Amino acid sequence: MVIKTLLLALLVVFSLYGEEDVSQLFKDLTLVNEVNKEIEDTLPFHYNYSLMGGYFLMPSARMNKVGTAAVGFAYVPPYRNYAATIQALERLEFGINYTTYLGVPDPAMGSMGFGDFTDRGANLKIALLQKSDGFPYFPEIAVGLEDFYGTKRFHAFYVVGTKEVLDWNLEATLGWGKGRIKGFFGGLGWTPFRNYKVPILNRVTLLGEWDATDYENHHFEHPKGRKVKNRVNIGLTTSVFDLLQLSVSTIRGKKIAASASLNYNIGDTKGFFPKVDDPPYYRSPIDIEPVGYLRSEKELSHEMAFAFAEQGLNLYRLYITTDENKGRSLWMKMINNRYREERDVKRRIESILSAMAPSNIDSIAVVVEADGIPSYEYRFRTVDLVRFRKGKVGDYELETLSPMREPSRPPNSFEGTLLYHRSKAIWTFNIRPRLLTYFGSATGKFKYSAGIVAGPEGYLFDQFYYKIQGAYNAFSSLSDVGDMDMLNPSQILNVRSDSIKYFQTNTISLEEAYVQRGFYLKKGWYGRCAVGYFEPAYAGIAAEFLYYPIGSNWGIGVEAAGVLKRKYHGFGFTTKIRKFNGFDPKFVHFIGYQYFLDFYYEIKPLQLDFKVSLGKFLARDVGARFELGRYFSSGFRFSVWYSLTSAHDTVNGSRYRDKGVSFMIPFDFFLKKSSRTYIPYALSVWLRDTGARAATGKRLYKTLHDERDNSPP
Repeated sequence: MVIKTLLLALLVVFSLYGEEDVSQLFKDLTLVNEVNKEIEDTLPFHYNYSLMGGYFLMPSARMNKVGTAAVGFAYVPPYRNYAATIQALERLEFGINYTTYLGVPDPAMGSMGFGDFTDRGANLKIALLQKSDGFPYFPEIAVGLEDFYGTKRFHAFYVVGTKEVLDWNLEATLGWGKGRIKGFFGGLGWTPFRNYKVPILNRVTLLGEWDATDYENHHFEHPKGRKVKNRVNIGLTTSVFDLLQLSVSTIRGKKIAASASLNYNIGDTKGFFPKVDDPPYYRSPIDIEPVGYLRSEKELSHEMAFAFAEQGLNLYRLYITTDENKGRSLWMKMINNRYREERDVKRRIESILSAMAPSNIDSIAVVVEADGIPSYEYRFRTVDLVRFRKGKVGDYELETLSPMREPSRPPNSFEGTLLYHRSKAIWTFNIRPRLLTYFGSATGKFKYSAGIVAGPEGYLFDQFYYKIQGAYNAFSSLSDVGDMDMLNPSQILNVRSDSIKYFQTNTISLEEAYVQRGFYLKKGWYGRCAVGYFEPAYAGIAAEFLYYPIGSNWGIGVEAAGVLKRKYHGFGFTTKIRKFNGFDPKFVHFIGYQYFLDFYYEIKPLQLDFKVSLGKFLARDVGARFELGRYFSSGFRFSVWYSLTSAHDTVNGSRYRDKGVSFMIPFDFFLKKSSRTYIPYALSVWLRDTGARAATGKRLYKTLHDERDNSPP
């Protein structure tokens, strides 16, 4: 009886103690939830007329959600402004502007059809303190640069702080600037209907700002924009479905300004359509019958090949062999032609093997190949696959038990028996849209060519990858664009500045036709060689070697190529290339060559990658090209580049360095199924010859990196 009483007392004590622990746990979780809600609860975000976070003309310290991109137009008399912006990092906002001076003809090219004077610029804002840093009573603080490269006609530096008062639906900003923004500036925003559930109305914000732009003393200001009647700009803004932002305000107390912009979080999106046409993960039938009398080797190989094909994967070789522990093993090689995410590929492989691995097989090795190169391998123990099928281990446990590893070579005739062999597809036809843009032509500010590129790619003799790509420019305004800079003709070899000539045709043109062979040499070492038409302007021969081991966040490689310049039309070549002496052209003998030492590095927690190429460029200038990229879980990638070479190329009296921005959009954003195709776009600040390099086929690092490391975090 005493023992029973003691046990009951202990049970009550432990129960009470457990309840206190559970109660405290829920209190902590509630507190965390409240803090997260407070951080996420925010007023509507506003873009100013430069498409940076702010009011109308002045900036604020606020940042949009990471991955949000925006394009827009603003009428700010006496200017028109076209802009694009991306929230590249949580604390970094980057934007570009194209500004037109209304009614002010370009002094050099206005009479030729260029029209009004224009200016290009870039803006940058860096957050120093944000709400998420855990200082709720402090304002958010940021520093920024407006128009920080090029002619810098609108250049300004500023420091700004912004505080939100959510209970009053109010935000306030105070800042100080130097340059075109001179002295103190500020802004107020009030969103009176924020808590209403009426769309559009709950985003209406009344804004006011103190405009510190130095209109009167700014040397590059529009003549009609120098007079100021009132420095307080007032107006309102709203957004439609968080996609379209509309703003209107007074400006300088004299005019009315307005803007419209589209913004979308392209970094987090899963695409505009759900992937309903992708097959579900393999579930049945389950067949673990051992290989033998009832399940022949031929039946096993055909079952595996059919299951992989249903999942959108292609099985090309299957061997039965022995593993390092002398157990029976399957070795297979497959190619992924459909999925961008390595994680998705692996889960589909796991779902098949866990349901179909014979019970008398001890392990299975799966080598994934890309562009003819073995990229990586998974090695599964059958006992782990069985436990996975029965739900005894999950995805993360199986990931730990079967990590990505260096690919192994196929067994030879003494080591194993070939059960299944399928030749690689001789051709697969691809087609995608393409848009080429040019800014600053003497006959107009914006020139374009819209069309399609299409053609087959595949394998010859199961070893040699080839690609043929033709192009058709369906809509184009390039016919009257010249192939030289009328004010600043390039004084170095014209290896790239004449490229407009290759696209001034409405007929089908052959842009690429090359053959490439890739090699897996040994642990971490890869190689390739290629020959053919690499791009519209160049053809030749190239070789590359790369060290990029599995699990590494860095790589190093060397590459070299010899190329001939193609004629503007047809399939022929020329050994003559243009070079200006002042404004007088002459043609010199040219056989192109380039060679580089390449360094690659990736900071995975920040989703940043770096590339540095040191060597000799196509115009025989020596130096380095730096590229910084930001990639997102959606597959979207944004990057900037800058080249520093020995070429002395002058634009408007200043030495020019090649620089620009680029991005890649996954094509399956617009599809109901997964695709590995990307839509690329690049915009150079100026079309020049310094830092130019010819394409040489599919580079090794991109092939391997895209196959291994493109899964979302």
